[in-house]
Amino acid sequence: MKFSKATLFATAAIFAAPFMASTAIADGHGDDLTYILVSHAPDSDSWWNTVKNGIALAGEQMDVNVEYRNPPTGDLADMARIIEQAAASQPDGIITTLADYDVLSGPIRAAVDSGVDVIIMNSGSPAQAREVGALMYVGQPEYDAGFAAGLRASGDGVGSFLCVNHYISSPSSTERCQGFADGLGIELGNQMIDSGQDPSEVKNRVMAYLSANPETDAILTLGPTSADPTLLALDENGMAGAIYFGTFDLGENIVAGIKAGTIEWGIDQQPFLQAYLPVVVMANYHRLGVLPGNNINSGPGFVTADGLELVEKFAGEYR
Repeated sequence: MKFSKATLFATAAIFAAPFMASTAIADGHGDDLTYILVSHAPDSDSWWNTVKNGIALAGEQMDVNVEYRNPPTGDLADMARIIEQAAASQPDGIITTLADYDVLSGPIRAAVDSGVDVIIMNSGSPAQAREVGALMYVGQPEYDAGFAAGLRASGDGVGSFLCVNHYISSPSSTERCQGFADGLGIELGNQMIDSGQDPSEVKNRVMAYLSANPETDAILTLGPTSADPTLLALDENGMAGAIYFGTFDLGENIVAGIKAGTIEWGIDQQPFLQAYLPVVVMANYHRLGVLPGNNINSGPGFVTADGLELVEKFAGEYR
C-alpha cells in the first residue's frame, strides 16, 4: 500500500489567519514516520469513512505509517484519553479534532510539550489551534459556514427553521446552528433540537417538531447522521420537496436528496482534504523542514444539483 516517496502533492487552498512558521530540523526523520489521527466521531458515524480514506491514501503516497483512532461512542473524555495514549507512544505527529476546547486542550498541549507535532483538523478554530501549540489548522470555520448558509437561505425567503443537532455536546455543532440563525437575522432559541444519534429517535423528533411547529420554513441538518433520518421523516409526513432543506456535509442519501430536489444544497467541508493534507504537510515538514505559513480552509462550498457528477461518483468515499 505504498507509492514512491517521490510523489509530490499540490493543491489550491483558501488561506485563513497566518501562523508564525517555526523551523523544523529534518535530521532524524527518515523513512519510518508515524502519524496518528484522533477524531471525536463514534463508530456509528459513516461520514468519517471519507476521513479514513483520506489519511490512508496520504499514508500510501507519502510513504508514512498512519493510524486512525476514535472513541467508539463519541465520548469526549474517552477521546482525551486516546490523545494521551497516542502521545505516550511518541509518534512523529498527531492529527486531531478539537471538538471541545475545555476537554481536549489539556491533552493536546501535553502532547506538544512532549515533543509531538500536532495539526488540528475538522473542528476547533485557527485561534484555538494556535493556543494549544499546534503547527496549523485544516478545516472549515463552522460558525462562518453556518452564517453563509443562513445568508443563502435568507435570500431564498426563509424566515424560520429547525436545526437538527445530532451532536449537541460538541460546541462546533452548535456554532453551525447559531451561524445559520445569525445569517437569517433571527434568534436561535428552541429552533435547535437535540436529536440524538439513533436514526429512529432523530426521525421521530423531527416529525414531532414539525407537527408542533407547522409554520417552519426550513430544516438544517448537520450531517448524514441527522440528514438521513430527516429525509425519511419528510417522506412519511408528506413534506419532502415542500419544505426548504439544507444540510452540512455529504453522503450517499444526501446526494440522492439533492438530485431529487428534496435537499436544496449540501455544505461540503471536504473531509478528505482535512485528513489528507495534514499528513502531506507533516511529512514534508519532517523530511524537508518546510511548512505552510497559513492555516487551510477546506470549506465551505455549496453543492447543488447543478454540480453533482463527481460528487455523486465519490460520495461517501472521497466526498
